[in-house]
Amino acid sequence: MLLENRVVFVTGGGSGIGRAGAMAMAAQGAVVVVSDLSGARADQVAAEITQLGGRAQALALDVTDDAALQAALRHTCARHGRLDVLHSHAGIQIPGALEEVSADQMDASWRLNVRAHFVAAQAAMPLMRAQGKGSIIITASNSGVQYDRQMIAYATTKHAVIAMTRQIAVDYAHYNVRCNALCPGFIDTAFNAGFEQQMGGRAALEQYVAHSIPMRRFGTAQEIADSIVFLASDQSSFMSGHALVIDGAECL
Repeated sequence: MLLENRVVFVTGGGSGIGRAGAMAMAAQGAVVVVSDLSGARADQVAAEITQLGGRAQALALDVTDDAALQAALRHTCARHGRLDVLHSHAGIQIPGALEEVSADQMDASWRLNVRAHFVAAQAAMPLMRAQGKGSIIITASNSGVQYDRQMIAYATTKHAVIAMTRQIAVDYAHYNVRCNALCPGFIDTAFNAGFEQQMGGRAALEQYVAHSIPMRRFGTAQEIADSIVFLASDQSSFMSGHALVIDGAECL
């Protein structure tokens, strides 16, 4: 197994890509701490993993609570003796152009899409550095390598988090701690609600996908989960500072 006995911490693991990644890493032998703002959703994912023969622990966690996030990562390492992988996934999507997004909404986007990833990575780094190895995966978006129309808060924060990921990578590569950004395109999950609203409903979103994405379809959460396993495992042992775009060639 690619992740046998590795200890993994996932934020936003209760649904969508976070859930799929948590389950895929558990299937590869990892012990997975599934955290989510909704404790019920985290419990459900952990239960699914356990029912399939994997090992998981559920945790209700608000990643905008710095102290709680830091404590959760430290506790995971103390309980299991190490922290091998952090998938910092939790995020928010607020649609709107410059005159349609309030400063408070921009602040909310920054807190979840950049600052929470910073706090998580900062808490994980000394744990990984001390053990001489680790993989930090930060969920960005293909919106971080292109400019979505009327999505100023989302695109701005996703560009910023890719820059932060690369800075972490170059600063900590000599400790053998890797940091990469996961950049999905349109994946068929509930997270698309902002884009769906912006485009005028599900039918309009499906039409956009069919005509604007070269592969003419949504991606699946499982396809992203496969890439999460790759970034978490030694298959990507010489990869750090990379923005892994998985979007059916939409950004090209």
